[in-house]
Amino acid sequence: MSYKHLTLDERYQIQAYKEAGFSKSEISKKISVHPSTIGRELKRNSSKINKRYTAKKADQVSSDKRMYASQKSNLKMTKKVKNYIVKYIEEDYSPEQVSATLRLKYQINISLVRIYQYVEQDRILGGELYTHLRFYHTGHRRAKYGEKYKGKIKDRVSISQRPDIVDDKTRIGDFETDTIVGANQKGAITTIVDRASMFVKISIPTSKKASDIERETLKLLTPFKDKIHTITSDNGFEFSNHKNISQVLDCEYYFCHPYSSWERGLNEYTNGLVRQYIPKGTSFENITPQYIQMIEDKLNNRPRKSLDWKTPNEVFYAEKIAA
Repeated sequence: MSYKHLTLDERYQIQAYKEAGFSKSEISKKISVHPSTIGRELKRNSSKINKRYTAKKADQVSSDKRMYASQKSNLKMTKKVKNYIVKYIEEDYSPEQVSATLRLKYQINISLVRIYQYVEQDRILGGELYTHLRFYHTGHRRAKYGEKYKGKIKDRVSISQRPDIVDDKTRIGDFETDTIVGANQKGAITTIVDRASMFVKISIPTSKKASDIERETLKLLTPFKDKIHTITSDNGFEFSNHKNISQVLDCEYYFCHPYSSWERGLNEYTNGLVRQYIPKGTSFENITPQYIQMIEDKLNNRPRKSLDWKTPNEVFYAEKIAA
């Protein structure tokens, strides 16, 4: 397998899966890169003090190294060159394919790294070039669906605007939320997990209507209102009432990028734990509040390696965790 540079998107996936407890080999399968790439990335870019891996810092270091190495060989990004890059990226060429095309057809020497940087700069400025990259979606059609889908939730705020401290996981009160759907797509259970403590709250089965998800979210989190800073969800229509939730709980609400479930890696992992007790394909008709409470208690009182073998309850109710 040939070596390739990791993208920022992939580094965020590595961080999310690592923090959720996935092994190096499991992470490599999730994002389709060689296990040695994951090992090398974690070894080179994890903190020497606490061994923590942070995607944003890792990408900045890597980007600085690549930029320094490519400054001497790359042609200046003239308007003509930028137009070529936009043209081919919008035709779903990868940056590597664009680089090769410019070299062979126009004798223009622009590295794939510089093209990635240009696309990332375009994204930061609100552009949509990044939606054509394969690390972001599977095929052009999904990117178009993602664009249409993204606009249907009014006043959504992107996870890209979420404070960096949420990524650090050094404070209680930054929650991820999702739903688990019952057999034949009937019924939904809302799951909400705190990023720092892994403390989870689970609703009784309801419909997937936004009003029901709003009601259950408020019921689960209102007792902890004084602790809540942020909530992050995917772009499902069931989270359309996010503004009501945000106002009642006095917190900020953010949405992941479309088709980026790894940005809620802990929530995805926690749903997997819940599935031990409610397997896929299970009808929700006979699930009682008592059974839901039993699942909550088991998960919140189970010691976790990532918490130094403390339980989520112990960490959550301790008010703060060590940085």
